[in-house]
This record gives sequence, C-alpha cells and structure tokens, in this order.
Amino acid sequence: MDLDWLKDFLALAEQRSFSRAAEVRNVTQPAFSRRIRALEDWIGTPLFVRSAQGASLTPAGTHFQPMAEDLLRSLQRIRRETRTVGERATGALSIAATHALSFTFFPGWIRRHMQFEALGALNLISDSMEACEQIMLAGEVHFLLCHHHPEAPTRFEAGRFESISVGQDSLIPVCAPDADGLPRWSLQDGATPHLAYSQASGLGRILAARQAENEEALRLETVFTSHLAATLMTMAREGHGLAWLPQSLAEDDLTRLRLVRAAPGNFDIPVEIRLFRSPDCRNHAADELWDRLRSRD
Repeated sequence: MDLDWLKDFLALAEQRSFSRAAEVRNVTQPAFSRRIRALEDWIGTPLFVRSAQGASLTPAGTHFQPMAEDLLRSLQRIRRETRTVGERATGALSIAATHALSFTFFPGWIRRHMQFEALGALNLISDSMEACEQIMLAGEVHFLLCHHHPEAPTRFEAGRFESISVGQDSLIPVCAPDADGLPRWSLQDGATPHLAYSQASGLGRILAARQAENEEALRLETVFTSHLAATLMTMAREGHGLAWLPQSLAEDDLTRLRLVRAAPGNFDIPVEIRLFRSPDCRNHAADELWDRLRSRD
C-alpha cells in the first residue's frame, strides 16, 4: 500500500469532491481517482459512494477513516523521530517554503544567514501554503517560510509555534499593457477578469481577507484559478486578466513593461515574509539559524 493513498483518502473524506481533493493533493483528478480506486482494491471493498453531488463515505469508509488517521499519524511520528536521530548527527536543515518565496526570496536570504559548509545538507521543500502547513504540523521540517498577514489565519497555534519576520513584500494588482502601454484591465472598469488563487494558496487567504473589506468596490469575475503565483503571472502577462502578485515576483516584468499596475497604490496589500519554527523538529543547525535571526531582530 502507498502512503499517499491514505492521504488521498483523508483528503476526499474531508472535501467530499474528487476535484477539490485532487487540487488539495496537487495531482490531476484522473490520477487522484486511480489512487482512490487502488486503495479500495487493496482493502477489498468500496470506501466512497460516487454521485453527481460528489463523494460520501460508505459504512466501510466511515469505519476506516479513524484508523487511517491514526495510522498516518503513527507513520509520520516514526519517520520524524527516526530522521531526527539522523539529523542530530549530520546537522541537516529542512525548510518548507511557498512556491513564490522559494523562487524569489529564499536563495539570497539563506546565503546571508547560513554558512553552507557548516551544514550536513539543506533540504528545501517548495509547495502550496496548505501543503507546507501539513508538512510543518507533521514535524517533518524545521522551518516554514511564507507570506503572512495578521488578518489571514494560519493553522499554527501562537503559543506553540514561534515565528519571526524576515522580510517585507506587497501584493499588487497587475495586468498586461495595451498598445499604448496602459493597463489592459482596470479595477475602475466594470466586471474585471480576475486571475485568482485557489484555496490551497496562502496568498489567496490573504487576498480574500483583505478583499472582504472592499467587496462592494471590487467587481471581479474569476476566469482562472491556480495556487501558483508564477502561473497567474504568466496568465496576466498574456492578457487573460488581472492578478494580485507579490511585488518581489512581478518586479522584473514591471521593469520590462510586460506587466503594469492595474490600480492605484491604495489597492496594494502590504505583507510580511515570516519564518515559523517547528516545536517538534529540532537540531543544532536549526537552533543556530534561529539564534542568528533572533539576534538581528
């Protein structure tokens, strides 16, 4: 049995939709459906009732769900404890980072703060915010690097997960220019085609929290959804609509005039770049990095 089958099963039991669960698990829906079917074949009985309304647990699926949760937690704990023993000897450092930051911010930031020759290994895991949170909560990495806004919730208990601000960024509304170099789309127009973040995106959470305050002023029509800011940037560059992108990601396109600002600066959303520390995954390399950052705070 593949460990991913358990994660797929629990995602589908929670989402009750093959498409939403496949998106959460970051796989295509056909591949996700095949893995659920493989799990059912391995167990020997259907776990879900499929219908036009989605998927619901069969009695067998309801019986299996708590055992799957316990099994996954136990396997993750065994993996975490075993890896911790090894990392204490090697000094390896594991960091989860959201896609946009792993591409723009992380390389320069880590060079400024760590001496690579002093590390046994540096493992960077790049994924959506939702997937990074799951990895962090399972104790599989030492740190999580992400965009953060106080109005957008995370799954980390403030009293248990320490965090520190390591940078600043902004979400800015951008789109492709027209022939005259002016915004092809504007928030001042009617219904504006919106290139939106999916539920798995941390930037999507921040944007949703801030846009709720301006719901009446914004007339947006979602035409495309992705959890990847880089994908939204490409779609915006090709003229498909307007997207709020991290300025750190979009600045090169803005300089080259492949993108332009689509609204005044009061529509920008200032955000922090924040590093969260795991209370469960610790070693001397992680302690060294944390102490260095705290001393410069």
